[in-house]
Amino acid sequence: MHLWRNIKGTLEPFAVTLRNMLRKPVTIQYPEEKRIPYERYRARIVLTRDPDGGERCVACHLCSAACPVDCISMQAAEDKNGRRYATWFRINFARCIFCGLCAEACPTLAIQMSADYEICKRDPLSLVFEKEDLLIADGGKDNSYNFYRQAGIGVGQPRGEGPEEEPMEDVRSNLP
Repeated sequence: MHLWRNIKGTLEPFAVTLRNMLRKPVTIQYPEEKRIPYERYRARIVLTRDPDGGERCVACHLCSAACPVDCISMQAAEDKNGRRYATWFRINFARCIFCGLCAEACPTLAIQMSADYEICKRDPLSLVFEKEDLLIADGGKDNSYNFYRQAGIGVGQPRGEGPEEEPMEDVRSNLP
């Protein structure tokens, strides 16, 4: 019984090798011929905009907290309407492992993964992308999503007075 298993374990790898040796190789002439990645392929990170054309990023720092290699950094600020935004946003693609955890952690769908895989450069400092390099003109995978309209924040109405919100309670009513 053990002898047959040993013979079978020795011959099976040879059969796989012979089968693949006789197969025609699949070679793509890269610079002239581009490979089309799969639909769910995760490559370069982009920052998207909401349908109104504003930036979706609210600088919540969840993406930088989720990043296992700490390649994302940003600074938060608030405009005159009370909306948060990132004054600067930086990703170091020399350190990025393209895991997609930052895109999963983003509550506003600001960070999305594109299929652009050609970001190799010789100088590592040229792989540090600023907010201007990362921003794209559209909303990416979900063009209709607007975080501020969905959350009811900063659209000209006080909190608790939105169409799907209950009025805010006076917390002082709970005092003895």
